[in-house]
Amino acid sequence: MASIKQNTSSNLIKLPDMRNLGVQLRVLLLANLMALAAAVLISVSPLHIGQQLLQIAAVLEPSLLAVMLLLFVLHGWLTRLPYRRGVLAVFIIVLLLVTGLQFGMGEFLQEFSVLALVRLWLFSAVITGTILAYFNLRSRALSPAVTEARLQALHARIRPHFLYNSINAVLSLIRTDPRRAEVALEDLAHLFRVLMADNRQLVPLQGEIELCQQYLALEKLRLGDRLRVAWYVDPDAANALVPPLLLQPLLENAVYHGIEPAEKGGEILIDIDRSGNEVRILLSNPLHRASQHQSGNKMAINNIRERLALHFDAEGQLRFRIADGQYQVRIDIPYRTKP
Repeated sequence: MASIKQNTSSNLIKLPDMRNLGVQLRVLLLANLMALAAAVLISVSPLHIGQQLLQIAAVLEPSLLAVMLLLFVLHGWLTRLPYRRGVLAVFIIVLLLVTGLQFGMGEFLQEFSVLALVRLWLFSAVITGTILAYFNLRSRALSPAVTEARLQALHARIRPHFLYNSINAVLSLIRTDPRRAEVALEDLAHLFRVLMADNRQLVPLQGEIELCQQYLALEKLRLGDRLRVAWYVDPDAANALVPPLLLQPLLENAVYHGIEPAEKGGEILIDIDRSGNEVRILLSNPLHRASQHQSGNKMAINNIRERLALHFDAEGQLRFRIADGQYQVRIDIPYRTKP
């Protein structure tokens, strides 16, 4: 099993994804806030702040938009670089681009000067460094190295009662249906191999679906016809990248809170659909007021929300609601595949 020492956060610290709308908005906001701060610092009086801000914006905005567009185009190449080399590449791209724009604008306006170029380099470097530092700190705050305690607590809750019940179910099959018992043991081994793996990188959604099907097959050994499952999976969504263990903790809660308390059981619905550049995952199970979906579900949902924020920023959303006697969880993520 991967230890906490092995599970360092550095492996998840990456350059901000300039394809992501949330990241783009954060970059624009941070850069313009720094421009405002610079205008306040260099203004001789409050009345001149607006004028200074306009002068800074006239240079900043074209450069900022051009840099964001170029980083958007080069994202696939940048993500394949080690983090430090990626940071260096971003600085070089920014300085080369602002230099080119300054030469072009200076010749057009006949106002080019070396001093202005040096100031622009310094200002661009400060903005770039500050933005990269912000995203670095944000990634560390949201990374599984910080939330690992909650992940491990969730896994610890799954293992004891689930392992005990699964082994008992397999034992009951060994004499009557040895082939089914063998398949169940293989599913159990694969499930726990995934649970104990270094689950920090995005994985294909198809793999998560197969893992969940194995998990539900194990639960069906002991619940029998009380557990009914309906899958609706859009084939176009199968290769989308998602955080590992995105669905299994939610299904574990659906079984524990929605199926086990009911004498006649119930049906769990998993509906996965792709629409353009978005993947929607809907999970629904019967609601039993006695369980109230408290601590177990909150732990799983809060942890998944943090990992969605880490990987997808504002484009990753998790919502839940109670409707028509069903507890429903909806996850929306951008459609991303391997670069």
